[in-house]
Amino acid sequence: MKTEKSSNPKENRPYGLWPSPISPELISQAIRLQDVQWAGASSTLVWSESHSGRGRLLAKPDSEAPYVLSGTLNVKAGIGYGGGEFSAGENCVIFAEKDGRLYRRSFGAGKPVPITPAFGCSAAPALSPDGKWVLFVHTYEEQDVLGLVDAAGNLWPDKLVSGADFYMQPVWSPKGKTIAWVEWDHPNMPWDGTRLMVATLDGEKPALVESHQIDGDVELPAFQPEFSPDGRYLSYLTNNGEMDQLVLFDLETNKKTVLVKDAFLLKPAWIQGLRVQAWHPDSQAIYYFENTQASFQLKKVSLKTGNIELIELSPYTNLGQISISTEGKLALIAQSPAIPPRLITWSDGKIEIISRSQSESISPDDLPQPKPMQWTSSDGSQVFGIYYPPANSRYTANGLPPAIVYIHGGPTSQSIIGYDLGAAFFTSRGYAYLVVNYRGSTGYGRSYMAALRQKWGELDVIDAAEGAKALVESGFADHKKLIIKGGSAGGYTVLNALIRYPGLFKAALCSYGVSNLFTLAMDTHKFEAHYTDSLVGSLPEASERYHAWSPVFHAAKIKDPIAVFQGTDDKVVPPNQSETIVAALRANGVPHEYHLYEGEGHGFRKSETLLAHFRDIDRFLKQYVIFSA
Repeated sequence: MKTEKSSNPKENRPYGLWPSPISPELISQAIRLQDVQWAGASSTLVWSESHSGRGRLLAKPDSEAPYVLSGTLNVKAGIGYGGGEFSAGENCVIFAEKDGRLYRRSFGAGKPVPITPAFGCSAAPALSPDGKWVLFVHTYEEQDVLGLVDAAGNLWPDKLVSGADFYMQPVWSPKGKTIAWVEWDHPNMPWDGTRLMVATLDGEKPALVESHQIDGDVELPAFQPEFSPDGRYLSYLTNNGEMDQLVLFDLETNKKTVLVKDAFLLKPAWIQGLRVQAWHPDSQAIYYFENTQASFQLKKVSLKTGNIELIELSPYTNLGQISISTEGKLALIAQSPAIPPRLITWSDGKIEIISRSQSESISPDDLPQPKPMQWTSSDGSQVFGIYYPPANSRYTANGLPPAIVYIHGGPTSQSIIGYDLGAAFFTSRGYAYLVVNYRGSTGYGRSYMAALRQKWGELDVIDAAEGAKALVESGFADHKKLIIKGGSAGGYTVLNALIRYPGLFKAALCSYGVSNLFTLAMDTHKFEAHYTDSLVGSLPEASERYHAWSPVFHAAKIKDPIAVFQGTDDKVVPPNQSETIVAALRANGVPHEYHLYEGEGHGFRKSETLLAHFRDIDRFLKQYVIFSA
């Protein structure tokens, strides 16, 4: 007998008060999938993941269940913002621990064994083709080098390459006698300009014979060198005017060939170990990611014909950390607006799920369907964003929703269309959510990224405010209930927006935001020590701009309620940045809350912190936005 499927009408409740299946507890339990690699010529897959601030390494042999490689150790590379936690070889894996050492762990039974001394910090280990040597990035007392150590840890590490301020992405040729890496110097950041270096090694214990630069300069970034499996070619990515290109360098003839041009390929290298391209094992094709309107596609280019093929990975829209086995099987981390990050493999059109970051218990009907959004700024420039509408399978409301305008950190970064549980926390409660990829963001052309140079604190604030107004003008939000939210550089924009556009936002959420550009330039970590030189200007010449765009000097203009969140151990934006602005808020009688989370750094990782953080936000917004006249 046929029965009709019942359809229950949604219950009408006020925006912001919808009961939501996305709880602070759910957010606090999510796992972060960080990297994945095939283990040499084997069929073993190795990946790193973290939860509540602790990282671990897992291995999955073919047709077997995964097991933990790292034991009780905390897998975490410690240079800059991290990344580049491990290198998987055929018989073992080399990984970085939070204590700064590199460890070796053989597959099968056994325990991790340290192979470097406990001083400084290490990242981006690269195991040689014969499994005997490890090339890695090391920093100690503000000096970065490329180090070399034997994989057994019997010898003291050697300083193989030094002299540059920074090193990244070291790789070995399959023939074992050639290496490549990326390096750069202050005041550059890696997306400003870098040098791509190639060097020859020789000797029973490999020593540097000669090195030379093959691409990049102070105004041209080179990114992710990769040797072909047959050792003849080196592929890498560079910028070319407004867009990017994938370049092939023939190591026998020194000839360069552009394989892919006029595409958005480069990711800002905030961390070590990023991979956006990988060689097919036959050395005749390269797989790569292409960024189109804040979504990623996987493509394959043929060396022989130049033909480009789209690899269908629908419904995934956000892809990362590609790795290819010797049999041509791809592994990567993938997600979509309705699917949390997963570790997947792809072969001959078939996708297999290896690991999941969450329980995937949330119905797609309770998740927002994001759409790219554009608006024209007051100076005529196009600005980009991502709009997330309110979404809840059980509730609806009359009128227009309150809206959160989210400002990403960086500022040289980009919010990508994918699974955003932070956004869904709000949309499932009845908020609209706008992510602003303001000028200075990547993914929209070199000029768009460079537009923020010496205008940080000006253009980002304009784009945030005008993005909020565009949301209202499009009929997506209640103009009386706008909220601005951001962390780090985004928090800086939040504070400046309250100063320059008083009354536009009903309330604000600021996490570890910059309030004083002078002290930021003096106190931040080495990686960003000169970042403000390009974003604001060099001191003392640009001191007037530093004063004009530092929120702490204009805090008397802040009138709107604000919640400030900070970690005690933040080395990037130290607690004094939040404490000085909170002191000003208190002195001026501005409604505010200050939440200081013990043991947290730049970004909140601990489960207990995330639990408290989202509870604090929910209560704050109810008090100052939803229940406020």
